Amino acid sequence: MTQKTVLAVDDESMILGAVSAYLESRDYRVLTAVNGRDALARFSEGGIDIILLDLMLPDISGEEICRKIREISQVPIIMLTAKVAENSQLQGLSIGADDYVTKPFSLKLLAARIETILRRVPENDPPDLFADKQLTATERKIMNALSRRPNKIFSRDELIDIVFDDSFDSYERVIDTHIKNLRRKIGADFLKTVRGFGYKWGAEK
Repeated sequence: MTQKTVLAVDDESMILGAVSAYLESRDYRVLTAVNGRDALARFSEGGIDIILLDLMLPDISGEEICRKIREISQVPIIMLTAKVAENSQLQGLSIGADDYVTKPFSLKLLAARIETILRRVPENDPPDLFADKQLTATERKIMNALSRRPNKIFSRDELIDIVFDDSFDSYERVIDTHIKNLRRKIGADFLKTVRGFGYKWGAEK
């Protein structure tokens, strides 16, 4: 089984330390963020399988972060909060959270919640339904890079590094042209533009 990556977001260092140590002991890879800005930056780098998100952060609320992520991704999100009122929990779920854990919480229970949610998420394999399409080598490289990591948002610079060798010297908008051609050949629904970030695979599950 492929190691899963957890993004834990909380402004309390003791909680982050305890969660990280426990989940790493269960063979998870754990990334951390202490505020909303750092959390969004971490998420934009891609490769996140599930997010543990504190609602009360010093800069951006957990609810707002959840909304921003849901605009571009269905990555599982578990809310962490001291708010125990039912309406607070329902609000978090209504904006796209997958689960809600109130503080203080058992690390064993939290791990069980993570495992339960991840079992619901199907593995994503690169699509083979475009074998008959007349794609250039560059177009196929871009498609394969995006489709193999459907939760990752690729910047234009990252795609240039993936597709071309080190001697390539051009401007980042060249990727836009290839994306435009790919959309024409395989359909616009498969390639999503994430404004301010870049591109991601957008095939319907």
